[in-house]
Amino acid sequence: MRALLSVTKGGPETLELTSLPDPVPAPDEILLRIHAAGVNFPDALMIRDLYQMKPSRPFAPGGEVAGEIIAVGEKVADFAPGDRVLALVGHGGFATHLTLKARSAVKIPDTMPYEDAACFVFTYGTSHHALKDRAALKAGETVLILGAAGGVGSAAIELAKASDARVIAAVSSTEKADFCKKIGADETLIYPRSIDRNGQKALSSDIKRLAGGEGVDVVYDAVGGDYAEPALRAMAWNGRFLVVGFPAGIPSIPLNLPLLKGCQIVGVFWGASVLRDPKGHAENLSELFAMYTSGKIRPQISATFPMNRAGEALRLLEGRSALGKIVITMEGT
Repeated sequence: MRALLSVTKGGPETLELTSLPDPVPAPDEILLRIHAAGVNFPDALMIRDLYQMKPSRPFAPGGEVAGEIIAVGEKVADFAPGDRVLALVGHGGFATHLTLKARSAVKIPDTMPYEDAACFVFTYGTSHHALKDRAALKAGETVLILGAAGGVGSAAIELAKASDARVIAAVSSTEKADFCKKIGADETLIYPRSIDRNGQKALSSDIKRLAGGEGVDVVYDAVGGDYAEPALRAMAWNGRFLVVGFPAGIPSIPLNLPLLKGCQIVGVFWGASVLRDPKGHAENLSELFAMYTSGKIRPQISATFPMNRAGEALRLLEGRSALGKIVITMEGT
């Protein structure tokens, strides 16, 4: 097998393409021939030792994979060689082969390409949990999505529109705004790459103007930093502010704002929710596959890289210039 390994702490340039013996599944495991892997922000953090999970080196990044089962352990009853599956594995996905617990795998529809499957669960799972379970989004409500052109942001646009909500997509460039319009956003808003106090006031005013009425009902914040406060100031009474991620830094929020707005600040920790509520996760997955099959949602893949160029994919993600999802493919590796 071939794997792209993190051998020392650092950026994408520290990754090394290596040949290793093919793994053998334990009794409760499956052996997966990986066809595609999604690229997510935790992958970039993990190789720099900046993520909460710190695997022992050497390890391959890549927490989201799709492929074909080629062997199963003796205790595995629900899967067989030839089954097409996706899985969240934490790390190890930038490789041609991987063993994993059978309970971690999910069979995918025959019509779903591996590339779609490899970037399906993390983004749609996060955004569906956020909008459905944490915000209880209702038809007719207005949602502001910060970082709307990224993986979870673009998924949030599609899911909010599937719920008949009105979407304001906030992004950092005209190109990203056009992308968000294309996938269903009702309004777009371009914020500056860096923002001072005057910029914060202007951003809050722009959000209120686009929202109309009392403001936005739900904020989906996948950016953080100095962009969070102006979004919170633009919230309607009884609004829900979803804390999703912090690529711009962890914000400092004046706690008088949720009091004055009568709103909630709600954490979105999808990975923990999967472990704590597996029944709810299974229900959400079933709903997501149904929406995919009916054409209501479709992963927005903007770039595909072979595994030996995965470092370029991570740099594209770190530069916050990616639109939608980036996928690594293992064909020919």
